[in-house]
Amino acid sequence: MFYFCAVSLAMADDTKAMRWSKLSSLPDREGFASPFAGVSGGALIVAGGANIPGEKWGNSFQKVWSDSVFILETPSGEWRTGFHLPRKLAYGISVSSDDSVLCFGGSDDSTHHADGFRLRWVDKNLVMNFLPPLPRPCANACGALVGRSIYIAGGLETPGSTIAMKSFWSLDLDAPNARWQELEPWPGPGRMLSVAGVMDGDFYLLSGASLAVGPSGKPVRTYLRDAYRYRPGKGWSRIADLPRAAVAAPSPATAIDGHLVFFSGDDGAHVNFAPVSKHPGFPRTALSYDAAKNLWTESEGIPFSRVTAPMIPWRDHLVIPNGETRVRVRTPEVWSLAIPVR
Repeated sequence: MFYFCAVSLAMADDTKAMRWSKLSSLPDREGFASPFAGVSGGALIVAGGANIPGEKWGNSFQKVWSDSVFILETPSGEWRTGFHLPRKLAYGISVSSDDSVLCFGGSDDSTHHADGFRLRWVDKNLVMNFLPPLPRPCANACGALVGRSIYIAGGLETPGSTIAMKSFWSLDLDAPNARWQELEPWPGPGRMLSVAGVMDGDFYLLSGASLAVGPSGKPVRTYLRDAYRYRPGKGWSRIADLPRAAVAAPSPATAIDGHLVFFSGDDGAHVNFAPVSKHPGFPRTALSYDAAKNLWTESEGIPFSRVTAPMIPWRDHLVIPNGETRVRVRTPEVWSLAIPVR
């Protein structure tokens, strides 16, 4: 089934139709938040993630982490199963490079991790080897590949952190004995669950949430609309604020027809919604940035509500596997946008 949405990319005075469709759902009843995902051997790989398979609506509920790896070899195919990560893991960073999925950081049910590893799909087998670990444990960060360097920004160092990290790291994949480098961070506050982006050789850091200690001693989020561009060798500059916050939106944002585009995300409008079981979900809008005009455009008509999901270019499509449709509810759906991307 296809879904047609009129989405303005601000590249002209009219709108441009985006054709969304659903690929085969992941073979899990709940689906997963924040899995690792990418492309290797021509196949789409989705690995790990977390969900809430039992009672969701009480004051206490049990989140469960996964080590399952799923492989989709063609857009019209079915998912291959039976593969596993070395540990249960979610909320890390993954990028596709060198015909493999490079994965870093993340969390399990007790701690955050700094490990790096590579996943490859070779001759119907999943092959894994280790990569340089992050400088510190980190989950809920954002990251992307710019040229031959991976950039990772923000996140949380521990499950109990009451302040978000203001760290900015890079890994040059071509450097001999490659190790992560600490770079000057952006000028705004530390943050978690931001959206990364890549366009014209620049790295973008968009939205996210900062943390502070609330009256009860627990962390309280501030939903952010500020945005920054990092030009390698030249440093950071602030760009126009987003029209709304977009915490944990599918990431990284992608260049489409000369605009940096991403979808949905949590704007914070329903952060205290009650009862939580009736939460209406997240904005079904696209956000598009025109760098030449330093201008954001928000457009209606996206057929899904989604946070904590990766967004992966695959075979001239953008693919968004799983994620959360509303508070505490994951989905096994896999959405695909048929539009040339780079």
